This record gives sequence, structure tokens and C-alpha cells, in this order.
Amino acid sequence: MKERRVPFHEVDVSHSEANLNALKRKSGQTGVPVIDVNGTIVVGFNRQKLDRALGLRSE
Repeated sequence: MKERRVPFHEVDVSHSEANLNALKRKSGQTGVPVIDVNGTIVVGFNRQKLDRALGLRSE
């Protein structure tokens, strides 16, 4: 995200049960990263899926 200059908000789920529960509701799991792009959930680092969700061309 930084490399592509895409603004984002990082949430650390390791220190907050409420944040962890929100992660579970969104993704159905506790694995990270989980990236929410305007309601499109990308689980794990998948550059192609993330680029599609962001409307960017893959490099």
C-alpha cells in the first residue's frame, strides 16, 4: 500500500479483542493480513486480487 501510495488504516488485532472479533466477522477467520477495500475482503497477501479490488494494474 505504501509502495503504491494507497492510503490505508492499519488495525492491530493482537492487542484488542474487539478488533479481533471485527476481523472474524469480516473474514470468517483470524489469519492476517485481511484487507478490506470498500467491502471487498482480501485474505492474505494476494497482489493480483488486491490490485483488482483497488482498480490498479498489476506490476
